[in-house]
Amino acid sequence: MQIPFNKPYATGRELSYIAQAISSGRLSGDGEFSRRCQQWLEGTLNSVKALLTHSCTAALEMAAILCELEAGDEVIMPAFTHPSTANAVVLRGATPVFVDVRSETFNLNDTLIEPAITSRTKAIVVVHYAGVGCEMDPIMDIACRHNLMVVEDAAQGILTRYKGRYLGTLGDIGALSFHETKNAIAGEGGAILINNPHHTQRAEIIREKGTNRSQFFRGEIDRYAWIDIGSSYLPGEIVAAFLLAQLEEIHELTSRRKNIWSRYHLGLEGLELAGFLRRPVIPPSCDHNGHLYYLVMPSPNARSRLIAELRKREIFAPFHYVPLHTSPAGLRFGRTFDRLPITEMAGECLLRLPMWLSIEAHLDRIIEEVSSTIRH
Repeated sequence: MQIPFNKPYATGRELSYIAQAISSGRLSGDGEFSRRCQQWLEGTLNSVKALLTHSCTAALEMAAILCELEAGDEVIMPAFTHPSTANAVVLRGATPVFVDVRSETFNLNDTLIEPAITSRTKAIVVVHYAGVGCEMDPIMDIACRHNLMVVEDAAQGILTRYKGRYLGTLGDIGALSFHETKNAIAGEGGAILINNPHHTQRAEIIREKGTNRSQFFRGEIDRYAWIDIGSSYLPGEIVAAFLLAQLEEIHELTSRRKNIWSRYHLGLEGLELAGFLRRPVIPPSCDHNGHLYYLVMPSPNARSRLIAELRKREIFAPFHYVPLHTSPAGLRFGRTFDRLPITEMAGECLLRLPMWLSIEAHLDRIIEEVSSTIRH
């Protein structure tokens, strides 16, 4: 039987909620289901304001506008991330400055941030890789000393905490993803979390094509007008209806994913002890949400061999990011601070094992195939 890397999971309420959205006669953005999702995010995560977007990419683009990025500005970020993280900066005319990551988590190395700061630095974008938090305390201290904005790319991090606080709520702005590969899904979808009240009103305006339409619908003004730059960043109500069904079950979904993660972790312990690979590390200051399970192989050849052998057995275990600083657009639009050896190693040696709800019956087979391939 073929075991894909990902398989979207439905909780059972999605179709009912979509039918309710259709019967309501309101399918454009910010209807009842959008409001319920946003209230859930604000109440659960303790964010000042949550706004649904049509993707995490859209949330990051909004964050770049809120950071008031302009041509000539610089933004420090990791290169081991999705292109959307850097694209949001480049679209404003600013320059991503790529800094290396920590070897244990592949998160932005906080000890390398301050040396990379220049007079043009405007913000820091952190990426919580695999749903495990960056070292946010020292990062926020650096940002405070240098008067920099902090944006959290928490695409993979819903319901994960750093020192008891949810990812996406520690910086000035957070961005979440509800892509079909994430823990809570809407096909495509995202949210921007506003943690500094100073940005709330402008975030609403940017999200609504640069208009104050949200205030109009709340009855705060008698007509709405074009106020600022912006775009159409709202999802429709069908997407929000699907997402609400997921959010209502997210604690259970997360628990199940963490159990899958733990079975991988225990089953592959012997290979790590024997020196064949490295398993994920969860720092004491963090928890995790079982978003993904990765292996770090000792060489690019070892990774390529394992991916190929698993594929022959119809188990799909892909690599992850091609580091942005080595990509054509990264070379064109970005700047690299010093060397990035850990980033490059992750790009060449890391692979992800299949992770989706209801994969439990296949875990023993996957673990056995990984083990037999590596040991022989």
